Amino acid sequence: MGLDDDPFDWRATKDGQLLVSRGGRVVTTVRGGAAAKLLGRLERAGDEEAQHLLARATGNYKRHG
Repeated sequence: MGLDDDPFDWRATKDGQLLVSRGGRVVTTVRGGAAAKLLGRLERAGDEEAQHLLARATGNYKRHG
């Protein structure tokens, strides 16, 4: 199952964390400077690029990239 069939989703929290989910479950939380940097990149990215950024953040990049 690839990124097209089972995409990642994300949301930023008020305290600056970035919650990355897949299949309705949070799979990783990015905090601090890394969260701010990733959020900036996600806001500028297209859908496909965003999926690759999120896959990298969860450690699933090699399986899906």
